[in-house]
Amino acid sequence: MPTDDLDLLVLGSGVAGLSAAVRAAETHRMRVGVLTKGELPQSTTRWAQGGVAAVLHHDPDSTDLHLADTLAAGAGLCDADAVRVLVDEGPARVQELIALGAMFDRDPEGRLELAREGGHTLARVVHAGGAATGAEVERALVVAVQRTATAVYEHHFALDLVVEGGRCRAVTAMGPSGERLEVRASDVLVTTGGAGQLFAVTTNPVEATGDGIAMALRAGVAVADVEFVQFHPTALHHEAMPRPLLSEALRGHGALLRDARGQRFVDELEPRDVVSRAETKVMQAQAVDHVWLDATDLDEFDQRFPTIAAALVELGLDPATDWLPVAPAAHYTCGGIVTDLDGASSLPGLWAAGEAACTGVHGANRLASNSLLEGMVFAPRVVEAIEHGVSGPSATGAMRAVLGAGGSIGARPVSRPSSADRVAAPASAGGSDPSAARSALQRAMTAGAGVLRSAASLGEVEQAVARAAASTAGEGSAVAELRNLVEVGWGLVAAAAAREESRGAHTRLDFPRTVDAFRHRHVLV
Repeated sequence: MPTDDLDLLVLGSGVAGLSAAVRAAETHRMRVGVLTKGELPQSTTRWAQGGVAAVLHHDPDSTDLHLADTLAAGAGLCDADAVRVLVDEGPARVQELIALGAMFDRDPEGRLELAREGGHTLARVVHAGGAATGAEVERALVVAVQRTATAVYEHHFALDLVVEGGRCRAVTAMGPSGERLEVRASDVLVTTGGAGQLFAVTTNPVEATGDGIAMALRAGVAVADVEFVQFHPTALHHEAMPRPLLSEALRGHGALLRDARGQRFVDELEPRDVVSRAETKVMQAQAVDHVWLDATDLDEFDQRFPTIAAALVELGLDPATDWLPVAPAAHYTCGGIVTDLDGASSLPGLWAAGEAACTGVHGANRLASNSLLEGMVFAPRVVEAIEHGVSGPSATGAMRAVLGAGGSIGARPVSRPSSADRVAAPASAGGSDPSAARSALQRAMTAGAGVLRSAASLGEVEQAVARAAASTAGEGSAVAELRNLVEVGWGLVAAAAAREESRGAHTRLDFPRTVDAFRHRHVLV
């Protein structure tokens, strides 16, 4: 049954979605609904440790330096205009979050403490609890949304977009008891996060199954750059899932990476793709499943990083004396639903922000601690555009390439298998059991489409995706999540196979060089 119309329906409850919901309700008095699979605080945002990168002290830092660092990490695929919006508007968004009640770490004089992370020229990352920034950001926003939202749909699973007359008008969803409903709104904002659960080893929560990106693909909405999956180099090597994350800030404070022989093998402050690639090659060469993070020389570890320290104590590790076992883990989906600088997608009435979006900010590899910032900056821009009557995309940001409006970065369409071809392979690893099929898919993705890839490995992954697709018939949230993972998996494999080069977070063993002819976005069709 349909629900009452809303002005804005937000899908997801991370920093992007909640930032938009608060702004729409408080500033513009919109009727706002927030729909999320779990509870409001249960998002990838709360797992973010490092912090928020923003130029809050102008000497010697500057937004130009922040822009340059972001462009360098993005390996030629960032949209410079989108990055300029990010770095220029970011400081004000951080101050607004502080005004909402977020409490960031400060020195004895009351000044915000700033950390330096990989890829950053200078220290510009604000943090909370040493390495509990995401939890503090989420806490402040959840309180504000609970106070201002018209409707909150917790434990509701968004299944598909409803398109009427060429415009997104609603979503179909599954309620806590399996009931179906249609939630209607004048505009729909997708902030459902990434697809880290495509991989067997990830820092993402179990809810990160690419739902919003998959819904967009099924509706024919432009999606790009999904081959660029960032792997975090210092996930604790432990059976816990999601993998406990050892923040980038540890390396920023001087922690060192060592191989099985105790030797350093990489500059720890290189961007994440460089460090993860170096780790993977060392692990393969030495036939080990992890390397070591040496934080034994860090002063006041317990005071600087209380959250990490407490987690390590629970696992029987003492960072003052123990080297910490780490390995790369799937961490961030750099691509997603293509948007312009206001968050508009190629489908009128549908908007996207945060990890589910491809704004052009991250390019081929996200700069550390730009993720929370992106959500805080671009989600409010969606609200302002809706308030000003914008109904469709403009030729700005990542959308410029899709609309063929010129610029230095073009777009190339990449075809995914047709619907008729997707279930050609028989189900295996548990028959039609979606849980077993999901595990098999995750293992295949990690082995063949992870940090290192090749034509041969991607071919094997494609078969694994086809086998998983054979288990997507039926009802229930487990089947729906598997269906979405399969949808995004098809796209990732197709885009990675078409990109015959190595760039940023995408490394092809058979095409190890960066090729200027591939300086374009792969748009899934």
